[in-house]
Amino acid sequence: MLVTSEFRGAPCWLSLAARDLAASERFYGAVLGWTFRAGGLGEDFSVAERDGVPVAGIAAVAGELAVPVAWTAYFSVDDADGAVARVRERGGTVGVGPISYPLRGRAALVADRHGAGFGLWEGPVLAGWSVGWERAPAWLELLTPDALDAALFYGGVLGWGQGQPGCCDTSYEADQVVLRAGGEPVARLNSGPVEAAGRKSHERPRWLVHFKVPDLERARATALGLGAIALSDPTRHPADQATLRDPDGALFTLDQIDTTPRTSQQQGGQSQDE
Repeated sequence: MLVTSEFRGAPCWLSLAARDLAASERFYGAVLGWTFRAGGLGEDFSVAERDGVPVAGIAAVAGELAVPVAWTAYFSVDDADGAVARVRERGGTVGVGPISYPLRGRAALVADRHGAGFGLWEGPVLAGWSVGWERAPAWLELLTPDALDAALFYGGVLGWGQGQPGCCDTSYEADQVVLRAGGEPVARLNSGPVEAAGRKSHERPRWLVHFKVPDLERARATALGLGAIALSDPTRHPADQATLRDPDGALFTLDQIDTTPRTSQQQGGQSQDE
């Protein structure tokens, strides 16, 4: 079911631009336990679900649209044309769009001024979808040279932190910028030693998509057995995370879910960073 996005400027969808839809479904179904259904946009699109809840979309459009195979986080906007103009005004770039999807909405692929790519979506969103590191099956992390500067860019494009009703708020916590929608943390912006044009493309500025799994080692082994490539960097990734490239080349991170039972006191005092 499609509904109106509750928060402007908030993450509203995750989408994988792939070459082979069936191959991508087999890989992510095995690694993450997803099932798939038709996405309503044609035979090249599908919606991934976990326990009946929508998690992400897969679209076999990398060749048709001449875009890289990659995971993209989309953010909700009221006016795709206006948002694209604000991206350009603030030093970002526009790769594709806005493109119209009849009876659905309009989308654009853009990048911030440090080169991190993201999507803009004008239109309704899937009911039940969410990101965040507390309860949702996925969350978002921006790797960027300067999190505060990035927050200003996204604030100007998406309306973050401007105190407007129905928009997202930001706060600076533990050397990170935290993005919240309705008080719920949905993304982190992290400053770090990213490379603008280094040999390690996974260290360039980017929106990194994290998927939560109950057994990290099992999911990682399954992914590697199906042709994924591990990208290990102990200074960047703690023991409860693993960043990989899928067999088609898309970058993503697996996070171990904390399955330790909590007492009511622990739940009440849970840190926002957990």
